[in-house]
Amino acid sequence: MQLGFVTAILPDYDLKQVFQAASEIGYDCVEVMCWPEGKDARRYAGITHISAEEFTESDVTTIHQLADEFGISISALGYYPNPLSPDLEEAQKYVEHIQKVLSASRMLGINRMNTFIGRDWRKSVDENWPRFLETWPEIIQFAEQQQVRIGIENCPMSFTKDEWPGGKNLACTPAIWQRMYADIPSEYFGLNYDPSHLVWMHMDYLAPIRDFADRIFHVHAKDVRVDQHRLDQVGILAHPLEYHTPKLPGLGQVEWGSFFSQLNEIGYQGPVCVEVEDRAYEDSTESCLAALRQCHTYLRNFIPVRA
Repeated sequence: MQLGFVTAILPDYDLKQVFQAASEIGYDCVEVMCWPEGKDARRYAGITHISAEEFTESDVTTIHQLADEFGISISALGYYPNPLSPDLEEAQKYVEHIQKVLSASRMLGINRMNTFIGRDWRKSVDENWPRFLETWPEIIQFAEQQQVRIGIENCPMSFTKDEWPGGKNLACTPAIWQRMYADIPSEYFGLNYDPSHLVWMHMDYLAPIRDFADRIFHVHAKDVRVDQHRLDQVGILAHPLEYHTPKLPGLGQVEWGSFFSQLNEIGYQGPVCVEVEDRAYEDSTESCLAALRQCHTYLRNFIPVRA
């Protein structure tokens, strides 16, 4: 396995600075954010460390030179919008940019891209399914042509009032994954697996590693703390951030020894990228770097440096 981090935590850095920070701390790789140029209201969104808008062979050369200079690889290109938005014009823009990111991944020779399925949060899973079947076969076909594997993160995206009640990402449970892969049985269609989301949804986060072993293309290392006292006050139907808090690995309720043991059991040898969303480490760039150093120190217990 390779230890990395998601570059969204360093929004004020350019790509060279990101590679330099990763190298100085001791990481192996980074998942690089590729949002369209411009701001986004959502936290950790709208960050562009590689622009896929007008991606050229010159960009490929520059990025490979930086990667070689600092000894850092790119685990995947990341872009996490809502391509099933009820605003059809908005959704189409998201789909088009996903395709641009897929093309950039192919050109860079990474052959891995991470995103969300999306969802109309006002509708049930069944009511969303026709849109899923209209939108995603075409995206997966394009990914196959590019020979780039798509890892879908399993975050429900139901944290704020505008995402309530259904959330903005269908792909949040094993039952839905089974349905997705039955309807689109492509070897290029898989998971960017994050155990923390299953913890706060009160689900087993180890069994899916075994059950979906051939679908795990990429892994996010993020922890979570469920405040049981607060949950007892507001109930499971409250906005999730009312009773749980994203934490750095080792500061929450994921048993990381068991988690990595299960990854080893299935023979997973891909990237594991820290996703820092712990508000206790967000007041400055130095705090974010401190979080990355702490995560690196902790997770090297499970992912040793290899020659």
